[in-house]
Amino acid sequence: MNTTEINSFTMTPLGFIPDFKNATLVPVNETACENWSEVHHLVFHVANICFAVGLVIPTTLNFHMIFLRGLLATGCVLFIIWAMLYRCALDIMIWNSVFLVVNFLHFIYLLYKRRPIKIEKEFSSLYKRMFEPLHVPPELFQRLTGQFCNIQTLKTGQAYAAEDKTSVDDRLSILLKGKMKVSYRGHFLHNIYPCAFIDSPEFRSTQMNRGEKFQVTITADDNCKFLCWSRERLTYFLESEPFLYEIFRYLIGKDITNKLYSLNDPTLNDKTSKKMEQQPSLCSQLSVMQMRNSMASSSDSEDGLQQFLRGSSTASSLRNNQQEFYNTYGVGRLQHDVFC
Repeated sequence: MNTTEINSFTMTPLGFIPDFKNATLVPVNETACENWSEVHHLVFHVANICFAVGLVIPTTLNFHMIFLRGLLATGCVLFIIWAMLYRCALDIMIWNSVFLVVNFLHFIYLLYKRRPIKIEKEFSSLYKRMFEPLHVPPELFQRLTGQFCNIQTLKTGQAYAAEDKTSVDDRLSILLKGKMKVSYRGHFLHNIYPCAFIDSPEFRSTQMNRGEKFQVTITADDNCKFLCWSRERLTYFLESEPFLYEIFRYLIGKDITNKLYSLNDPTLNDKTSKKMEQQPSLCSQLSVMQMRNSMASSSDSEDGLQQFLRGSSTASSLRNNQQEFYNTYGVGRLQHDVFC
């Protein structure tokens, strides 16, 4: 390397600031497009149309994400075809192949999430009557009934719970088939029909006090089949599902309300209970005070119990006996929000 070649290098000292005012502009003809290329093939434009349509699909559409991923995958396929047959551009083909795989996998995942959930035949009436009207998704209901519960049966005359003997801490059950009757000291109180909780008053009243016993006897009036949850595992599951937790609070509160109402109307049958379930809440017709005043309570004396069974509406006797009846049936600690 000679001296002439060394002098041709320009050394830039540290801290040097270039003078942009005296900079030489690059000729326009070296950076701007003088001659535009021809319009691309129709496949290229159809691919872009797919992208555009997919991006403008409104989110209010039920299957908008599935349509979006489908159109994006279609556009990628068309871009691959265009790059291979008309452009011969390997990089365009590779990038769109990657995008195609990503969108296709997401498309399959969305279809899987939208697959129809088949609910077992034994639970179909329960879901349609209690959970579907409250917009509980089938997959969530399937999780609720498929993990920590079992189906049990009772023959006519067998007891589900015996007063002062059976603990209320172990389970929560819903009657699927048959009919049960609830009695206190041998006296009939009310019936329990399919798609109703069996022990909802005890479940709610013992959330604050554990280790208590049933204050009533529940026996099978027919051959019965019921869905039984482990109370501890159900509570743990509901804590992880806030939406389902609120659903259970509503259903249990409504079931307790119907049971209290049926105490004053022993002739209440399954058809009547179905009509009651179609209403938002009995609180729209009866206030809590009206409900309490419409119910009698049992007492240690036979006269007080017989007065309750006859459905007497004497105000003084109701006031004297109502608190004792609530304590006997195990619902004395229920809060106002159970009913409304």
